Amino acid sequence: MEQEQFPIRVRGLRNVFGDHVIHEGLDLDVRKGEILGVVGGSGTGKSVLMRTIIGLQIPDAGEVDVLGDTITDAQDDADIDIRSRWGVLFQGGALFSTLTVAENVEVPLREFYPEITDELRHEIARYKVLLSGLPAEATSKYPAELSGGMRKRAGLARALALDPELLFLDEPTAGLDPIGAAAFDQLILKLQQTLGLTVFLITHDLDTLYEICDRVAVIADRKVIAVGSIPELLALDHPWIQEYFNGPRGRAAQDAQVRHDAKEAKISHDAPSRAGQGEA
Repeated sequence: MEQEQFPIRVRGLRNVFGDHVIHEGLDLDVRKGEILGVVGGSGTGKSVLMRTIIGLQIPDAGEVDVLGDTITDAQDDADIDIRSRWGVLFQGGALFSTLTVAENVEVPLREFYPEITDELRHEIARYKVLLSGLPAEATSKYPAELSGGMRKRAGLARALALDPELLFLDEPTAGLDPIGAAAFDQLILKLQQTLGLTVFLITHDLDTLYEICDRVAVIADRKVIAVGSIPELLALDHPWIQEYFNGPRGRAAQDAQVRHDAKEAKISHDAPSRAGQGEA
């Protein structure tokens, strides 16, 4: 039951680098089917947390359960198998520069399903590229031939290659212009709704938090100090939370969300009237 409700559970996590304690007693539950935004100041270990959850970082203490399995150092077949059930978009896309977009998408297919035919693998890669919002001709291009936004979408296509249940995104809109960032947010939301994904999303983009995240987890003081909707977080008096969400950028994001909600409400209100006029 816990696996079905919380596909990701972290308990008592401790990560230490030398004398520097990154996490101490960190707990976190990620609900099935949600987009969870993860925020925190620089150096609070957001990416380290993600790397620990997917088994790239071995914690000094604590336990991480993903889809019912305890993540260890990924040395046995069971750990390898669980990794086929999630996809990861690292910062900047992390594409192999000597491979085309299609070949990059095929990498996890070759690793986990070496028995499938070349033709089927090519077709799956093409479909995932289109699913990410790239044109078909992008399949034959190399990362150096793509814009920053296109590289992110190519990285997303690779993350979706194995039809994952979980999607991990590390700063997916960083470096994108506002229009590109908004389009990427909507793509993530559409994919999450269409594919039934659970999304773990590290970001500093307040527009992303307001627009697509169901809940937000705040990392500070070496642990997750709060998890909730933005209105719930705004009710807390922690200084970092108040500075982050009520600072100039936070207020701008709030205003933008209010305008967006008002526009959506007007469209919904006007729709029945237009339909009635059409019937008349």
